[in-house]
Amino acid sequence: MNLLSFGATLVLCASLVQSTNIVLTNDDGWAVAMIRAQNSALLEAGYDVILSAPAENESGTGSSTATPTNLTEPCEFDTCPTGSPAEGFNASDSRLNYVNSFPVDAVRFGIQTLSPKFFGGAPDFVVSGPNVGNNLGTGTVDISGTVGAACEAAKEGIPSTAFSAAGLSQVAFTDLSNGDADTLAALVFSQLTVKFVNALLKNGPPFLPPGISVNVNYPASTSSSCASPSDFSFILTRIAPSNSVTDVETCGTDHLPGETNVVATNGCFASVSVMNATTKADVDATTQAFVLNRLSGFLSCLP
Repeated sequence: MNLLSFGATLVLCASLVQSTNIVLTNDDGWAVAMIRAQNSALLEAGYDVILSAPAENESGTGSSTATPTNLTEPCEFDTCPTGSPAEGFNASDSRLNYVNSFPVDAVRFGIQTLSPKFFGGAPDFVVSGPNVGNNLGTGTVDISGTVGAACEAAKEGIPSTAFSAAGLSQVAFTDLSNGDADTLAALVFSQLTVKFVNALLKNGPPFLPPGISVNVNYPASTSSSCASPSDFSFILTRIAPSNSVTDVETCGTDHLPGETNVVATNGCFASVSVMNATTKADVDATTQAFVLNRLSGFLSCLP
């Protein structure tokens, strides 16, 4: 490739990123360190981002939903006072929003109310997480609010991915400047998520089939292991492994490994499971193949 065509490719990639509108959510709350680190990383990568997350930690609430209500106690980490309205925003940045209800309600508010206001229409993609702690396997996926929010987005016609990471703690975004292990890990995972989003979205829509979401899980990042985004490899997996089901053929087999086993494998392996947004279960080989092709050259095989 000559310098002229290489430069044109860079301009095209930058244009695609800058024209992509993302709603960012989670179930840990709008002021937790991980979501604010992710917000900054997506912005730095050139995406247009609106954050819409619960006013407090709503982990483990799955796809629960309720009408948002005024605050009867402060938002998490005292980021808004008692008596604050059901939906609110950061005084210095109106794109940082809380919803005093469940993750499903927060992402719905981001899609239906905030996106028309800031984007002039629906978002292109929803990033849910990374969650504080992994969401692996059928039982955990069912109760995860981070997964629930991603699935709600897909059911509303917005492609989405849920991200979860081991080795994080529920700490405030104000701790990001501390440079401790938790916040350094948050910075690694935020860059890793951008790396995945870039790969999935790089060739333009459709990003995913209708009604489909993706569940991504990261192993822990420490100063001595998986310390950089470049250390990680992404592996196509199943939520519930099964020898009786024929999956898409990749890495020399038509039986995908289970996400729990992959994340637990020695090394820095992140799992990528394709799921039905309604059932939160694995999908057929044809649907897996769509994601495999989207991520061609990005996914790896276990050693």
